[in-house]
Amino acid sequence: MAHFKFTALDAKGKEVSGEIDAADKNQALDHIKARQLFPTKVEAAEVGGSAKTAKKTSALNMELKMPKWLQGGVKPAVLVAFTRQLATLVNAGLPLMRAIRVLQRQERNPALKDALGEMAESVEGGSTFAEALAAHPKIFDKLYVNMVRAGEVGGVLDVVLARLAEFQEKAQKIKAKVKSAMTYPIVVLVVAVGILVALMVFIVPKFQTIFSDMEVKMPAITQTVMDISNFMINHILVIIGIIIGIVIVFKLIGKSKAGRYAYDALALKAPAFGSLVTKNAISRFTRTLGTLMHAGVPVLQALNIVKETVGNEVVSKGVASVHDAVKEGENMAPPMASTKIFPPMVVSMVEVGEETGALPDMLTKIADSYDEDIDNAVASITSVIEPMLIIFLAVIVGTIVIALFMPLLSIMGNISG
Repeated sequence: MAHFKFTALDAKGKEVSGEIDAADKNQALDHIKARQLFPTKVEAAEVGGSAKTAKKTSALNMELKMPKWLQGGVKPAVLVAFTRQLATLVNAGLPLMRAIRVLQRQERNPALKDALGEMAESVEGGSTFAEALAAHPKIFDKLYVNMVRAGEVGGVLDVVLARLAEFQEKAQKIKAKVKSAMTYPIVVLVVAVGILVALMVFIVPKFQTIFSDMEVKMPAITQTVMDISNFMINHILVIIGIIIGIVIVFKLIGKSKAGRYAYDALALKAPAFGSLVTKNAISRFTRTLGTLMHAGVPVLQALNIVKETVGNEVVSKGVASVHDAVKEGENMAPPMASTKIFPPMVVSMVEVGEETGALPDMLTKIADSYDEDIDNAVASITSVIEPMLIIFLAVIVGTIVIALFMPLLSIMGNISG
C-alpha cells in the first residue's frame, strides 16, 4: 500500500486536506470520491528528502531542456485543434498516454510539442492528466484544467474533452465576430487620420506658398487650416511625444486593478459598442459556467473559475458576489439580479433552471441565445458605423479641400474681372 496526500473540495466548496492509503493513485481517487469529496490534488507522500530532490532535479532538467522564453505561444486555434483531436482519439478507445504521444509526434507548434512531451512524462510518472496540464498554465488555463480533472474523476474524459473543444470553438467564433466589429471602425479611423496628416503636412504648405506669393487675402476657414498645418509641421515631435505619452499612461492605468475596472465599466456603457460588450460578457459567463457544471465541477469551484476567465472586471466582481451568496446557501438568481449586470431574462432563466434542476442546460441555452444576439448586433453596428465613418471622412477632407480652393476661386474671379 502506498501513502498519498490529497487536497479536495467538499459539497460546500470548502477546501480540505488529508492523507490516505491506497494501492495506486487511481484507487486513492476512488476512495476520496467515495467520501463525497472533489479531489483537486493527489500526490504520493514524500519519504525523506529523496522525492523532493528528484522533483527538483526533474524540474532543473526540464528547465534546461525547455527554454520557453525562446518559443512563441500557442494560439487559440492550435489549442482548439489539439483538444478536438485528443477528444477523438480518446473517444475511439485509444489509451490516454498513446493519444498524447501520437499528437506530440504530429504537432508543429514547438511550445505545445514540448509541453506534450513533458505531460506524457508526468502521466507516466503517476500524475493525473489534469496535474500534467496544470504544469503549463500559459497554455492550459484553469477552465481547461478543472474540466479535465472533473472528467478524470467522473470517468468521462472523452465526453468532457469533446465538450471543451466545442466550447473553445464557439468562444473563438464569437471572439472573431466581436473583433471584426471593432476592427472596421478602427481601420477607417486610422486611414482618415493618415489622409488628414498627409494633407496638412504635404499638400497645404504648397498651397500656402502659392497664396503668399500672390498676396491673396485668405478667408477665415482657409487661414485656420493654414495655422493648423503650420502648428503640426513646427511641433511634429511634440505631437508625437504627446500621443506616445497618452498611450503609455492609458496602458499603465489599465494594468492597475482600479484602472481595469474603470475601463471595463466604460466599455459596458459605451455608445453602440456597450451593448455588444455586455452581451459578449454574459454569453461567456453562461457558457463557461454551464460547460463546467456539465463536466461535473462543483458550482462554487465553477464560479471561482468563471470569475477569473470572464474577461471583464465589472462582471468578475458581480460573479464574486454571486459566489459569496451561494456559499452562504442562497440560490444563484437573487444575487445575480442584485448585481444589476445580468438582464431580467437571464436571471429568470437561471431561476427556472435551479427550480427544475437543469441549470447547466439552461445556462447553455442562454449562451446560445446571446450568441445569436451578438451576430445581429455585429451586423447592426457595422451597418450603422460604416456610413457614419464615410460621412466623417468626407466632411474632414471636404473641409480642407474647400478651404484650399476658396482663395483660388477668388483669384480666378479677380483675373476674369
